[in-house]
Amino acid sequence: MDLRHLRYIVAAARNGSFSAAANEFNVRQPIVSKRIKEVEEELGVRLFERSTAGARLTPP
Repeated sequence: MDLRHLRYIVAAARNGSFSAAANEFNVRQPIVSKRIKEVEEELGVRLFERSTAGARLTPP
């Protein structure tokens, strides 16, 4: 995990969408999704609840 991964997570949480986070960093949405999934796998936890309406942080 590096700082870029954390920035993607914060942007996705703030915007409620991986697509909006990708737009913020001028990258494609699959890149943001992949990086967030890598962090989730590294930590062994699911950080976001994903749906067709967007993404939101999982409850604590």
